[in-house]
Amino acid sequence: MTGSVRLRGLAAVQLRRSENWLQLLSFCVVGSTGYVINLAAYSVLLLAGVGFVAAAAGSFLVAVANNYALNRTVTFRNRRGSIALQGARYLSVSLLGLVANLAFLVLLVRAGLAPLAAQAGAIALVTPLSFVGNKLWSFGR
Repeated sequence: MTGSVRLRGLAAVQLRRSENWLQLLSFCVVGSTGYVINLAAYSVLLLAGVGFVAAAAGSFLVAVANNYALNRTVTFRNRRGSIALQGARYLSVSLLGLVANLAFLVLLVRAGLAPLAAQAGAIALVTPLSFVGNKLWSFGR
């Protein structure tokens, strides 16, 4: 019980730090470039006749490369470490994000949303998970 109280206290302290909010803002700005790249690549793949799940995976690969480069040099620039280690961790977090994204995408398409709108919503739903994973693990101290 004391562990969960301690964790909630730590979370409350972290939420009050302006540095964390600025990083989240930067992460979202970087993510918005990846978002545009992802949706553009997704649209091109759909137009080429690729299925919506395969198109999402392909567009993910293009966007994740963009996002890693920008997050490493902009959002988490003060947490530089081994480019290979951070890259591997970033890819791991991103792959977990992809799994979550695909789950949301399939659910939203089955709920009746058009594939492009569903992909846009799925990306937005996965963003908080990605930020926390990258802040604490990929670019953690």
